[in-house]
Amino acid sequence: MTDTDARAERSILVVAHAHREDTVFAAERVVAALRAGGAQPVLAPDDRVELAAVRPSLGNVPALGEDVPLKDIDLAIVLGGDGTILRAAELVRDGTAPVLGINMGHVGFLAEIERDDMDDAVRRAIERDYDVEERLALSVRVKDSADSVIFETWALNEATVEKASRERMLEVVIEVDGRPLSTFGCDGVVVSTPTGSTAYNFSAGGPVIWPTVEAISVVPLSAHALFAKPLVVGPQHAVAIEVLERTNGTGILWCDGRRSHDLPPGARVVVRRSDRPVRLARLHPAAFTDRLVRKFRLPVEGWRGPAAITGLPL
Repeated sequence: MTDTDARAERSILVVAHAHREDTVFAAERVVAALRAGGAQPVLAPDDRVELAAVRPSLGNVPALGEDVPLKDIDLAIVLGGDGTILRAAELVRDGTAPVLGINMGHVGFLAEIERDDMDDAVRRAIERDYDVEERLALSVRVKDSADSVIFETWALNEATVEKASRERMLEVVIEVDGRPLSTFGCDGVVVSTPTGSTAYNFSAGGPVIWPTVEAISVVPLSAHALFAKPLVVGPQHAVAIEVLERTNGTGILWCDGRRSHDLPPGARVVVRRSDRPVRLARLHPAAFTDRLVRKFRLPVEGWRGPAAITGLPL
């Protein structure tokens, strides 16, 4: 079998929205490059409708689930920011395709490369010239007061229990491995993965966790309590947030800002490590420290560095 024959069997999902002209143009370029390289581009049905309204030529791209089954998708190329990458992870959740992010937004922490390197990224995607990195994901269950599971989902970044009404606090109990830890009133609680530690968790005052560290962060939001500091627990532990029956209002669960469920008094949200990680395609073995500095524009002026790197004496 020739290299061209092998590529022709590949189906690559392109995830993009039509809300910005540069993203539409990028989608058109990627689709053309994939076809020129012998791979089959695929679009999510909703994306195809939106993109075709702006670029009619994209209307003849096969649709995921309608023309090409998810099991046939080898890779997802995402054009956008972190929100679009999270949507792509949701689209391929039941398959095995890794996600390759090309940043078209601002911070784009989950993205592998910037838009200027897009052509090279597509070439390497066609040639399978990338590594796959597995990221810890969360399994999230909502139980009612009778301990029956009423909702089940997952999260790559975080699961957040929030108050549903701005004027009312939530009364919650934090529980680890079936044992109560603390009770307090708050605006909510963020339970985050290392991947999500630079997102909502970071904004709420939680720690940045290196992707190689398998851990779960728990960060209360505006808690009225003496002991309501961020916690970091191992991935083998189960964290639960119970909305107390005495609470004045209701809560709501958000996972990655995309999937939600209402939480009446007495509901319990149980979060633990999912047995299915999220797979990210990586083109460059860049240090996470460099990613932090670049994405957050951290000041490093004056750094001398170790002799092994700079050649200077220790």
